[in-house]
Amino acid sequence: MSSSPKIVVLVALLALAGCGFTPLYGGDAGQAASARLDEVAVGNIPERPGQMLRISLETQLHAAGAPVTERYALDVVYSIATTDMGVLQDSATTRYRLSATANWRLTPIGNPQQMLIQGSATGQDAGNIIDQQYFAVDQETDTLNQHLADMLAAQITSQLAAWFRAHPDA
Repeated sequence: MSSSPKIVVLVALLALAGCGFTPLYGGDAGQAASARLDEVAVGNIPERPGQMLRISLETQLHAAGAPVTERYALDVVYSIATTDMGVLQDSATTRYRLSATANWRLTPIGNPQQMLIQGSATGQDAGNIIDQQYFAVDQETDTLNQHLADMLAAQITSQLAAWFRAHPDA
């Protein structure tokens, strides 16, 4: 690495430090937030795309494996809407868009009326419909659903980590 890129990186790091930027999982507060994510139990989410989202959430929240102590319950309402995009003159669809929304809320276990935080995550993806190849369309839809689940799980995990970092005594 020549000295010019090193200087650019150094200046960028100094600028981030000067504006108060701290990594989400950095420092003692970040490590505490990460540990709190391990205490979140993810409720059941109906239907196959919901199961995919739940598994993705558990994977991202429980980096160390299954939680030892569950202190929080995460309830998620998940929906996916399909929109036809590529429509031929004979009304056949050749492309579609999936728009996913996950509305969630975090409560202490045993006290579902005491909401600590709520939020939402959204994402979109698109797929092609290949004529006369139902299996390929089915496989592509599963792949798109998994991509959406991973995308929304990452958003929810980041939102929870930020909240735990800001509320270390919760």
